[in-house]
Amino acid sequence: MKFRTKIEIEPFPIKIEHNETIFTIGSCFAENVGNYFLKYKFNSLINPFGVLYNTASIKNSFELITLKKVFTKDDLIFDQGEWHSFFHHSDFSNHSAATVLENINHNSKLVSDFIKKVDWVIISLGTSFVYRHIEKNIIVSNCHKIPSKEFSKEFLTVEENSNNISELINLIRNESPGVKIVLTVSPIRHWKDGAHQNQLSKSSLHLACNNIINSFENVFYFPSYEIVIDELRDYRFYNIDMLHPNDQAVEYIWEKFSQTVLSDKCKLLITEIKRIIDASEHKVRNLHSVKTKEFASSQINKIKSLVKIHPHLNFDDELKKFFLYLNENNLRETK
Repeated sequence: MKFRTKIEIEPFPIKIEHNETIFTIGSCFAENVGNYFLKYKFNSLINPFGVLYNTASIKNSFELITLKKVFTKDDLIFDQGEWHSFFHHSDFSNHSAATVLENINHNSKLVSDFIKKVDWVIISLGTSFVYRHIEKNIIVSNCHKIPSKEFSKEFLTVEENSNNISELINLIRNESPGVKIVLTVSPIRHWKDGAHQNQLSKSSLHLACNNIINSFENVFYFPSYEIVIDELRDYRFYNIDMLHPNDQAVEYIWEKFSQTVLSDKCKLLITEIKRIIDASEHKVRNLHSVKTKEFASSQINKIKSLVKIHPHLNFDDELKKFFLYLNENNLRETK
């Protein structure tokens, strides 16, 4: 007997290799997947502007980067004792305008440099609803808990979402012509908009994604929304808010993503990396025992062998632990 329907996903014709650079941007789901790239030692950058939910905000962020926009105090707004940028997450906010500007402009330089060498961009789209600051007449990425009367709420049509994504892809490819792009619709429901409005919002994104993958080469769609809503429809796969997928669900989606997008060679390397990470997280009862030192030496040798074959890997954190077991004070050269 079958107790659920499974989403059949056709493997991508082009696969991610471990030595390629990955950029994830968009809703908090982009961070969920992006954290796996970081964990498994990919050269990756995750949501450098903070969480972005809509196509307009994502496009605007890239536009500011490609224009090499330098933020000044005039670009900030002061509210409730802090300076904020409407184009950035509240993580950038601070009581000091100078600190906010330093962090934003430094971050912009990092993103600009990274984009020029990026191989894959993964974009997670959350909602078709946007908020426009009435006085400044701009769509904001974050309202920063500023009174709602200062904003108007708008809905992005399929055409508007399609145009935003199209412009975004062109911006990215002007910087890195060979980049491959993965689009996905976040499975996180925006319940504050209401059940029906959430469906309309997601539908607009789905239709826009379909328009784009039929208009551009090397742009692919990954069905994270469909996997959660259909395969994982049981609430045991959600956090206590009943909206966000829990760790088990996120791991399941990562497994599906890996099967679909990563090359066989990449998946094998991840298996080896995971063994070393697991070993570094192993709780050692006796730091001074011979067995502990043998264990540490064995892991250090495994890392040396792996890095010799894959010089882009960085095991600094794990090596520090293993050298500590050997009473070593300094990180040793592994290459």
